[in-house]
Amino acid sequence: MKKLLASIAFVLLAVVAFAQSGSKVKWDYVVKKLADKKYEVRMIATIQPGWHLYSQTQSSDAIALPTKFTFAKNPLITTAGIPKEEGKLTDAFDNATNSRSRFYANKVEFVQIVVLKTKVTTSVVAEVEFMVCDDKQCLPPDKKKFTVKLEG
Repeated sequence: MKKLLASIAFVLLAVVAFAQSGSKVKWDYVVKKLADKKYEVRMIATIQPGWHLYSQTQSSDAIALPTKFTFAKNPLITTAGIPKEEGKLTDAFDNATNSRSRFYANKVEFVQIVVLKTKVTTSVVAEVEFMVCDDKQCLPPDKKKFTVKLEG
């Protein structure tokens, strides 16, 4: 019975540790209307102290998983290119990946311009895939889906 309880406790601890991978980054989403049918969608990553989140673009020798946004197809909107990054970018040798990497600490905002094709209410549905590391380790990649409403 003690072995069974110990096994269950071990499994629960492993699940809790794995579930915390995404808790190193808190994501918030803000929509700002720029003009008629033109919006700015800000995907704001607040990163726990000691951890860093990788840029969407990496050097050729980097092995870290770059942050990637995938926008669901919506015939009512257009997006252009990858989101612009706003934050203090570090381009340095990364001990956790043993390679040169581009990353952010503390906070970074990813900004995507979205244009409605017609005056209509719709939503932007997307997913962000990201990886966080500290100076010693990297956590498994994580994915977060999000939806923001646009009102034409």
